[in-house]
Amino acid sequence: MLARFRPAISATTAALRSVSIRQLSTTGTARSDAIFIHRDTPENNPSIRFEFDAKNLDEAQRIMAKYPPQYKKAAMIPLLHLAQKQNGWTSLSVMNYIAKFLEVPPMRVYEVATFYTMFNRNPVGKYFLQVCTTTPCQLCGSSKIVETIEKHLGIKLGETTSDKLFTLVEVECAGACINAPVISVNDDYFEDLTPESTVKLLDDLKSGTPVKRGPVSGRNNCEPLGGQTTLTTPPPGPGFMVRNDL
Repeated sequence: MLARFRPAISATTAALRSVSIRQLSTTGTARSDAIFIHRDTPENNPSIRFEFDAKNLDEAQRIMAKYPPQYKKAAMIPLLHLAQKQNGWTSLSVMNYIAKFLEVPPMRVYEVATFYTMFNRNPVGKYFLQVCTTTPCQLCGSSKIVETIEKHLGIKLGETTSDKLFTLVEVECAGACINAPVISVNDDYFEDLTPESTVKLLDDLKSGTPVKRGPVSGRNNCEPLGGQTTLTTPPPGPGFMVRNDL
């Protein structure tokens, strides 16, 4: 009985062989540079004590006052940020302290601290350099800024200088696209950077010379580099282009 179907099967097989098969290609897996499994180290283990100092304890209480008592765990992110500013980074002791402070299981704090990249779970340098390399900054030369920093400091992305002064990382969108390229140094933005101005900024930070945050090009905030192009004359007053009989 199968003999009757053999010609049809052979024809179908030949037709399938003649059809070109679309090849699928994939890129390599991009893995995170962060490790989310804790291992006790001399500088990061639960025996190291941490608690808010008097100033930050007052600030923490003000933060907590913004939330109803039954929802106080909603203060976890601002409290972690406050603790990181005091400690320099978010250690295991910091996370355990915040869990106790909020009266929640430590795992709830671990989940938040490992999800958001703003929390540094390893020690960082005194000056935490975050270089934006998203499209607008990339188009304005952020790759040159990264190369300049790496060459000048002798480190690569994700590394800290031997004197513990600088840590360099790459971030996505600092939100200052119009002033690209931009570096965030701790909490301050430095914008309109060039390789030359970047080297000067690093040298000033290292020597302790006061630095001015914002655009280094001389413009104020986000004003056009070539000068004002709109609203160059006083705006017309009330009734402009309105019919006289109205």
